[in-house]
Amino acid sequence: METTQKLIRKESLEKLYIQLSEQRKIYAPVKASDGRVEYRYNPGFANVIFDHIRSTLSVKNLVFPKVENLLYYSNTKAETKTDEIDINKIEEVVLWGAHPCDAAAFDTLRSIFCWDINDEFFLKRLDKIIVIGLSCKSSDEYCFCTSVGIAPGSSKGSDILLTPLENGHFRADILTEKGADIADSCPELFEKYSNETIQVTEVKKKFSHEQVTEKLASAFENPFWVENSLRCIGCGACAYVCPTCACFDIQDETKGKNGRRYRSWDSCGFGLFTIHTSGHNPRSVQSQRWRQRIMHKFSYMPERNKSIGCVGCGRCSSGCSVDMNIAEQLEALQSI
Repeated sequence: METTQKLIRKESLEKLYIQLSEQRKIYAPVKASDGRVEYRYNPGFANVIFDHIRSTLSVKNLVFPKVENLLYYSNTKAETKTDEIDINKIEEVVLWGAHPCDAAAFDTLRSIFCWDINDEFFLKRLDKIIVIGLSCKSSDEYCFCTSVGIAPGSSKGSDILLTPLENGHFRADILTEKGADIADSCPELFEKYSNETIQVTEVKKKFSHEQVTEKLASAFENPFWVENSLRCIGCGACAYVCPTCACFDIQDETKGKNGRRYRSWDSCGFGLFTIHTSGHNPRSVQSQRWRQRIMHKFSYMPERNKSIGCVGCGRCSSGCSVDMNIAEQLEALQSI
């Protein structure tokens, strides 16, 4: 649909939030007592923040939960009976205040979970989300969204995109039918927009993702991987905070005669991730696992999924306990 731009005043934004929270769950960013930014369900509007750079964790858990039950089962001497999960019971959620990098990540995840077959759990959760995005007013040294084809004011993945204005109010870009339904439900809150000055940060482009992909085609055995992975301790934090990492494990958990099958987040940075039953591990050292992380996001995914496995949010670098900066390494890859 054609994008419509409206003005929504700060006081009207609060009314919209309250109205939406009466009908649906809202997942919105707040500042925790320890200073971290995190998303919580249905916080009071007074606690919702609009000036954050990034949350500690991404919002991918809305479509790809940390732990997700796939089925339940019960065993008898004669047979095993299974009970399927009713995905139609998944509730609608309004994701409020997601920055463009996080909103764009949903399309990246779609390219993974719907690459060869459609993952019905993922698709149902994605269908139940309404994304009210928020353009970035601030950035820091870890941000590099412009290097991967996104921008601080990108609308990709949002149903409505809020952009802060110098006068303290917001421009609301109505982008999809979901967004239009919300705007139509309370037209008195959306006013005519008259090209007021927006406040959106600038993020310097650090590297060309096209050049990185081109270099990776012949870099598999390059000593770069050993030299640049010496600090990595394989903790997996980068994967767990990443909005596009989608590795998971599947386990059966049984207690007595009953049990469940679930999938949970995993990481290709873990030593156990590729270990075979025989004990052989094709990625036996950390440099091979670090190489896999970069190759997957910037070589394998562009070829297979027609997407880039990174949105430039900077979480993996800002959250790394040994200060490994992925943007710096990608910049260096252009020169090998």
